[in-house]
Formats: sequence, C-alpha cells, structure tokens
Amino acid sequence: MAKLVGSFAAGHAPNIARSWNTMKSESRDWLTKHYKELGDRLSALQPDVLVIHSTDHWVNFFLDNIPAFCVGIGEEHEGPPEPFMKPVFPHKTLSGHVGLGTYILDYALSNNFDPSYSRRLKLDHGMCVPIWCAGLDPIPPIIPVYLNLVEKPFPTPQRCLAWGHMLRSAIEKYPEDLRVVVMGTGGLSHSIGETTMGWVDEPFDRACIELFKSASDDKLAKDLEMMLDKTGNGGAELRAWTIAHAAAGSQGFELIGYAPMQDMLIGCGVAEWHMAA
Repeated sequence: MAKLVGSFAAGHAPNIARSWNTMKSESRDWLTKHYKELGDRLSALQPDVLVIHSTDHWVNFFLDNIPAFCVGIGEEHEGPPEPFMKPVFPHKTLSGHVGLGTYILDYALSNNFDPSYSRRLKLDHGMCVPIWCAGLDPIPPIIPVYLNLVEKPFPTPQRCLAWGHMLRSAIEKYPEDLRVVVMGTGGLSHSIGETTMGWVDEPFDRACIELFKSASDDKLAKDLEMMLDKTGNGGAELRAWTIAHAAAGSQGFELIGYAPMQDMLIGCGVAEWHMAA
C-alpha cells in the first residue's frame, strides 16, 4: 500500500525567480538557506510521488472556466510557460503519475468531492518556484492539484481541510507500494493588483502560523475565514497550506522559516508537518 511520508508548504512568489540575480543579498541568502532545508528534508524521505497544490495564475484557466479543484492525471505535465521561469527552470516537461492521480480523482468523486481533471496541465510558477528553489534533483513524478484561489468564490478553508483529510485516505488506500509527499504552495500575506499592492501583513502571517501550531480544524477554518477578509487578496493561498496540514493529521507543524520580504512582495513561509502515525 502507498504511504504518506511527508507534508510541506512554501511560498511561490514569482519575484523569487524573476529577481533572483538582482534581489537584496539578504533575501537571496534567506531563501537559499530555508528552501534548501525544505529540499533536504523532502529528499531524505525518498518520495516516489509528489502531490503538489497551488492556485493557477491564469495559465490553464480563465473566467469562462475555473474549477474549484483540478487534478492532473497526465503521464507528463508541461513546464512553466512564464518567460521569467525559463532561465531558472528549463524543464519542458515533468513526469506525472497516472495511476495514483486517477485513483485520487476517483476516490474524491466517491467521497463528496466533484473535482475537475486534466491530462494536459501546464505547471506555472506556483508549482515550479518551490521545486526549483528547494533544489529537488531528481524531481519525483508530480500529481498537480490546482485550486481556484484567484477569483471568488473560493473553496472554503473548511472544504480545503476536508480535501486534505480525503487525500491522505486516498493515498493510504492506493494498492501500489509508493512513498508519497504532499505539498501546499503560496502565501503567506501579499496583495496583488489592489490599492494595497506590496502590503506584507506580518501580524496576519504570524497569527496563521500560531493557528497551524495548535488550533483544531474547526478553529483553524473559522479563524482563517474571518482573517482572510481583512488582509491582501494573496492570503487566499493559505488554503493550500490547510490541505498540507490536514493531510498530516492536523498536527506536527514546524515552521522552518518565516520572513516579511518586502522586495518579494510577500510574507514568505516554509514549513513541514511531522506525520502522525
């Protein structure tokens, strides 16, 4: 049977890639240190598959068709189309895992979820910045799961927690002997295309970190729902972190690092959840 061996989360700001050679040295040093730590921890788990959750940044979907959840079940996925990703992430394709991806899709449909699916997803910076910055080499086969976190209505934090619990159950029922890691990417606070563009809401970020440390699922969902209405629109991406949290059994959170990075326009967090038995 498959086993979920790890759960992680990390920011995916495009400026990490776009500005790598021109950003402040302090920012580059912080990112190098903390993403390398994430990469070392993840690689030590020797995953056969990485199930990674992010929002789509208008690469695969637009206003005429935005699924709440979309599972990538292709044999391979296209690499990022954004020009700023090309110098740092030259992979034209990344391997998928049809068997587990299809199993997760079918399991979700049998357990009160109605996800979309695709055999031809493009993996944008939301997926690829953390993979690149963490130095994953080789990159394990990827099952991408895109969430709608760019245009309301969004899936609620409660729904995302439920997805995480469902996902773990699906993985652990899959009959093939696989080591699987889950990742949520995005956040923490940022504001894009709003009058508050560039605002890094450090109190919000630190309050979220405390919730992941000790809150029940009900409190986490309730408090996040209220807090997200009062911060920048990019905070919606914390929903991807709740999936990683729930997949780990809603416990075991460890903050690898956090920094309010004004030059990257985000509060940047990196975290691991130590797996419940």
